[in-house]
Formats: sequence, C-alpha cells, structure tokens
Amino acid sequence: MEKLITSHWSDFQCVPEDYIFPPESRPGNIKIPFNTSIPVIDLSEAQNGDRTNTIHKIIKASEEFGFFQVINHGVSVNRIKETMNVFNEVFKMPDVYKKKLITNDPSKPCKMFTSSINYDHEKVHLWKDTLRHKCYPLEQSQHLWPENPTNYRECVGDFSTEVKKLGSRIMNLIGEGLGLENGYFDNDLTGSILLSVNHYPPCPEPSLTLGIIKHSDPNLITILLQDDVSGLQVFKHEEWIAVEAIPHAFVINVGYQLQIISNGKLKSVEHRAVTNSSHGRTSAAFCLAPSGDCNVGPAQAITDENNPPIFKNFKYKEFISHYINKNGDTDVVLKSFETPR
Repeated sequence: MEKLITSHWSDFQCVPEDYIFPPESRPGNIKIPFNTSIPVIDLSEAQNGDRTNTIHKIIKASEEFGFFQVINHGVSVNRIKETMNVFNEVFKMPDVYKKKLITNDPSKPCKMFTSSINYDHEKVHLWKDTLRHKCYPLEQSQHLWPENPTNYRECVGDFSTEVKKLGSRIMNLIGEGLGLENGYFDNDLTGSILLSVNHYPPCPEPSLTLGIIKHSDPNLITILLQDDVSGLQVFKHEEWIAVEAIPHAFVINVGYQLQIISNGKLKSVEHRAVTNSSHGRTSAAFCLAPSGDCNVGPAQAITDENNPPIFKNFKYKEFISHYINKNGDTDVVLKSFETPR
C-alpha cells in the first residue's frame, strides 16, 4: 500500500527523487495553451444526412493529427457522470479494498498498480495509479472486476457496452473513408477492449515529473474519457500541444494497428500526460484492439502496385509482445514489422 501515490501524495512537499525525470524528459512549462486546431467532430451529423462530410473530417484528422474529439456521440451525460464518479471512488476506497487489487503481475486479469507494471525495474516512476482490466468480451471478464464500489461491475459494464457501440460506429466510418468493404472491422479486428483508469493526484512540482511518458498506443484506436481537468498533450510539428478537456466528449486517437491496416495513411502519434499542482485528474482509456490470434496487416483494398504494403502480416499478440519488449519505443516498434525495401 505504501507504493500507491494516491494513498500518500499529500505527504510530499516536493517531488521525491525517484519521480524526477532527467532534464531532457521533463515537461517543463506545463501551461501550454490549448490547440484549437485539433478537430472536434459532431457524430450526430453522420446520422442526419451528412455522413460523407463526417467521414472526411475523421480521415483528415487521423492523417494530420492522429487525434480528434467526438461530441453528440450517443452516450448520455448521466451515464458519463455516473461512470466517472465510480472510477474516482475506486481510488478513494479504504486501503483494505485496494490491497486486494494491487499487483505488478501482468498476468492478473484485473489489477491496480502505481506508475507502471515495471515499477520494480524502472529508473523513474510516474505520478499516477492505474486500475486495469479487460472489458470486452464482457462475459469473460466482468466477474473478475472490483467488488467495491458495489455498483462498479454494473455501472462499468453498461458503460463498456456503450463504448463498444461507439467504437464500432467510428471504425465503420473510418473503414468507409479508407474504401474498405462494409463491416471490415466487425470481427476479431475489434475483438478486445482493455480499460486503463488512471488517476493523477495533485503534484507539488509538476514541471519535474510526468503522469504518462511519451508513447504511441499499440492498439487499433483508443477511446478516452476525461474529467474536467486537462493533462493530455500531443506531439505535433516537433512541439507539445495541449488537448482541451471538453465536457462529456471522448478523445479518439489512432493506434499502431490502424496505421498498419491503412498502410501508413492514418498516423499513430506520440502523446503524454502531465500533472498539475492544484487538481487531481482521472481519465479512462478504452483501448479497442484485435484479439490476440487475429491476423493484422495492410488491407488488400488499399494496397496495389503503386501503393505496395509497407508492413508485414502478423498476429496481434506477436505485436504486443514486441511492443512490451521494446518498452513502446516509437522509433523501433514498427521497424520490425515493415516489409524489406
């Protein structure tokens, strides 16, 4: 329990040495202005006769930023508020309940840990605690989720079902925009969702540490629910830009698998999370991904003699194993899956 930052952050007047990043990796000035050019896409337009324009916006955002936000997405405000309240309650639970969840064993299907799974081996720790478990297929995992708060399983289960529907809608729009056949992603390519709920307590010196280090996501897309505290930053044009926490919106970002399937047309970009000194922040990342044995590679409809495949075919579990072994290093992860030139 002494490791959980949520249990003892208030004891610190300054950041402990093992949370201080080297100067070249520190966030420095965290008060970066919000970038208004990151697209905010109204999904209701696609249902009201403007589907083509919505698809165009999504594809353009995925090419230029690898990020966009969606509003009027069909998930009710009440359900979002209820679920976020439950997520926050998890980290406020008495130690006796959290102790049952804490582990650094990556094989555990439901776990709470501080910083990362590699806590015992990492040089610098992250200023966050995480609750992580699968949430799709629901029937395979829901019984393994936390028993407390008592409404966690029901609430998060209902919310996960809504997120899966939203993910399917977005992937169908992307598939159509890429020129793929109808229902291209309605199979094992979207056969799994992993949920990571991250809590970042207030930090006495946020310029010295990070909540999440610079990385790109290994999955297909990530559907991120934020509270009203901003902390997400995206690396664009060799600088960090801040993503505004729009109430009740979801942030969507392209993962490596979508970059590969699109043969490099859509981009998985680097991003990170910073902390602040006055407010805690909670976010929930629903990582939509292929099933472990699913074969992934550039879509045949996209590749031809003029646009040959730049990536090999592989099983998703092979990619994840490589991603973990390389610590998610953006510069090297994709190279092993590129076709010879």
